[in-house]
Amino acid sequence: MSERTIPLIDQRSSDLATPAAALQAHSRLGARGLLADTLGRPLRDLRISVTDRCNFRCSYCMPKEIFDKDYTYLPHAELLSFEEITRIARVFVAHGVQKIRLTGGEPLLRKNLERLIEQLAQLRTPEGLPLDLTLTTNGSLLARKARALKDAGLQRVTVSLDGLDDAVFRKMNDVDFPVADVLAGIQAAQDVGLGPVKVNMVVKNGTNTHEILPMAHHFKGTGVVLRLIEYMDVGATNGWRMDEVLPSAEVVKRIHAELPLVQLDPSVAGETAERWGYANAAGQHDQAAGEIGVISSVTQAFCADCNRARLSTEGKLFMCLFASRGYDLRALIRGNPIDDDLTSAVAHIWQGRTDRYSELRSTLPADTSGGARRVEMSYIGG
Repeated sequence: MSERTIPLIDQRSSDLATPAAALQAHSRLGARGLLADTLGRPLRDLRISVTDRCNFRCSYCMPKEIFDKDYTYLPHAELLSFEEITRIARVFVAHGVQKIRLTGGEPLLRKNLERLIEQLAQLRTPEGLPLDLTLTTNGSLLARKARALKDAGLQRVTVSLDGLDDAVFRKMNDVDFPVADVLAGIQAAQDVGLGPVKVNMVVKNGTNTHEILPMAHHFKGTGVVLRLIEYMDVGATNGWRMDEVLPSAEVVKRIHAELPLVQLDPSVAGETAERWGYANAAGQHDQAAGEIGVISSVTQAFCADCNRARLSTEGKLFMCLFASRGYDLRALIRGNPIDDDLTSAVAHIWQGRTDRYSELRSTLPADTSGGARRVEMSYIGG
């Protein structure tokens, strides 16, 4: 195999953002109320990155080759304040968003995050319903923060965990963090009612595939939903290769051979995970044993049902995890107490959305480093 060169790029540069003036120019074209994009996909899910920092250095997200001790993070003044995040979220909720997920970086590194959760928990849909308010974390700080998060109004957590073998896990997080501390965080989340807890395992062929069955055994019957994710070509810093992808169909086959599974219906429209329940002796779903999910963003694209938008730490809006361009919403709200421009801009952006990168992946050049720069997962969350 040839050596891989990881390009040093900064996804926060100004050419990724559409200027506020351009968005304001479209304000008269905007709409209020529920939205659909050019492919008829509704806006239902908003993922908000609250920090660009993380205390792990996972190779597929924030590799040390890029995020070393000299890496310059965003200054605090450039980050959206909690009030600004809530203001933007309120507009998205009016446009149809029902679920908000807080991400990072590692979101629990954002100081006083509970204050933001308290504000978001007060939002209501046009029908008067509370939001589905969740958070994705690497679990390193979860044991000490679980109770405060729950008390602030957080409903659920998803924990990233790529294996139970301590040596494998320490290698993948690349900061020598022990797996036992993450497992303690998962237990703490369950104890305070932040559930059902989901555990996301990125499966990288040749690195942690031998951990699939131990993870399935460990979480079966615990109430935790294990989700196995195909290693993705996000951004340009993870050195991605197709031979490092283990298709989800093979993951299901391996688990089914030892722990029989039965396929389940999607729980909600636009769900990214294909659900499989552990089967009883009669071949039916044993609800006490629980379920797993597989996310096949490489081999079985789910672009057709994608209803998610992503907001970066400093207020740039992205329409796709694989986007190369963001829209500067922060410029529309700082110094502007009226939400009309923001409301219209969100409508205009979503109604013009055409993104379906995963469906088109096979037709695109294998090396995109010389073309449009895709945004990094560490910048807008997974």
